Amino acid sequence: MKRFSELRVGDEFFSECAISSDELEKYLSFSGIRNVIYEKKEFSNTDNKMVSGRAILARMEGEFTKLEEMYGNLLIFYGIDGDPAWNSRQTRFLKPLHTGERLKIKFRISDKRDLNDEFGLLAVDFEGTKDDDQTVLISKRNLYQMKKEPPSV
Repeated sequence: MKRFSELRVGDEFFSECAISSDELEKYLSFSGIRNVIYEKKEFSNTDNKMVSGRAILARMEGEFTKLEEMYGNLLIFYGIDGDPAWNSRQTRFLKPLHTGERLKIKFRISDKRDLNDEFGLLAVDFEGTKDDDQTVLISKRNLYQMKKEPPSV
C-alpha cells in the first residue's frame, strides 16, 4: 500500500479482469437496467453478451480499490470532473466488451492535491483495452478523496 504522500502525478498501475455472464446478470438486476439488448436473444448471444458501460466502469473502480498500492487506504469516490481538454467530458465508450473477454486496465494519476490536513484528492484516469489492444473505454478525472494516513488495522 502506498500512502497519499508517496503517490505522484503520472504514476500508473495495471490490472486485468473479465466480467462473466453471471456477474453481468447480477449487476443488471441490482441496477435495475432494462434494455432489449440484454433481454432479446437476437441482440445478445447468451454465451457472449455485451457488457453495460456502467458495469465496466463499476468493475474498473473495483479493480482500482483492490490494487496492492491502494488497498488499505481510506478511499472515498468523490465524483467525476471530466477533462478540461475534453470540454469537461469524462468517459467515452469506444468499443463493446462482451462477457468473458479480458479487459486490461491502466490507471494513471492525473492530478493530486491537498484538501485539508486529513484528506487529499486524487484524479485517476482509467483506460480499458481488450487483448487485441482495441480501446474499450477512456474515463478521465475519476476523483477519490483519500485519507493521508491510512487507518490502523
